Amino acid sequence: MLNLLTLAPVLGVVKLEELWNVLEGTVIFVILGLIVFAIAFAIVVLVAPFSVKKEIEEDQNISLAIIIGAIIIGVAMIISAAIQG
Repeated sequence: MLNLLTLAPVLGVVKLEELWNVLEGTVIFVILGLIVFAIAFAIVVLVAPFSVKKEIEEDQNISLAIIIGAIIIGVAMIISAAIQG
C-alpha cells in the first residue's frame, strides 16, 4: 500500500518547516507582480492619446480592451519567466 510520505516528493508537498519560506517568496512575488502590472497599465494610459477609461466604458471599444488584455498577458508571461529563472 502506498504511503502519503512516499508520494510527497511527486506531489510537491512542502514540509511545515519550509512553509514559511515558500509563503514569504510567494507574497514577495505577488507584490512585485502587482507593482509591475500597475506600472505597465499606467504607461499604457499615459502613452494613449485618448482617455482609456472613456473609450472602454462609455464608447464600448472592445478592440482597445483586447489590446490592453494582450499587454497584461504579455507582462504576465514575462514575470512568470523571470520568476522561474
